[in-house]
Amino acid sequence: MTEFENFIGLNPWTALFTLCNLVIVFLMLKKFLFKPVNKMIDDRQKEIDGLFADANAAKQDAEAMRADYTRRLSEAKETSAQIVAEATQEANRRSDEIIRQARQDADALRQKAGTDIALEKKKALNEVKSDISKIALDIAGKVVERELDGADQERLVEGFLREMGDQV
Repeated sequence: MTEFENFIGLNPWTALFTLCNLVIVFLMLKKFLFKPVNKMIDDRQKEIDGLFADANAAKQDAEAMRADYTRRLSEAKETSAQIVAEATQEANRRSDEIIRQARQDADALRQKAGTDIALEKKKALNEVKSDISKIALDIAGKVVERELDGADQERLVEGFLREMGDQV
């Protein structure tokens, strides 16, 4: 065996001792290095999983808030459309009221003007009748060349006015 050892340059006791040392170092590394490192990696993984869970919860909250915002925005649009519609209806109603009142005022003014015209016409006609009766009396007095008494005068005026009324 010595030749073999010399040829390879390996002592079996040294190799066994080295192998035992390697196993001991491996077991010690496993106990003192791998377990704490694995524990630290697991803790870090749990922390990352927690962050992802928090991010997902925040995302869901944001989606819920967005849905609420969209709902409120649509409600606000509906409310504003309703307010505009009500204001338009009120404006139309008020416009109709103003037009109706203006027509009533115009009708009242037209009736008053018609009444005033009728009164002025009647007044003018009475003045014309009075003037015509005076003229007729003057003419009749000259034609007859005599003075008429009150009853004759009244009869002549009434007859003349009837004739003039028929012509007018």
